[in-house]
Amino acid sequence: MADQSTGAFEQKIARLEAIVKELENGNVELDRAVALFKEGKTLAGECEQLLKGAQSQIDKAMEPAAPSQPDSDFEIPF
Repeated sequence: MADQSTGAFEQKIARLEAIVKELENGNVELDRAVALFKEGKTLAGECEQLLKGAQSQIDKAMEPAAPSQPDSDFEIPF
């Protein structure tokens, strides 16, 4: 599973931003640009997994509580 340590998402986003700035600078050799691109692609995938995990937790928290099942010998009078 993806790294769930405190601030992991924020750290990955900060690194992605640094990669983008370096690539946008335009003074990057091709080999370095390819390495940065690969690192950025990996980080983007990791961030996506962290976001999916967070969304799953939110979805579960938003689900209404399941009603308790009555005992089998308990009848609801109607």
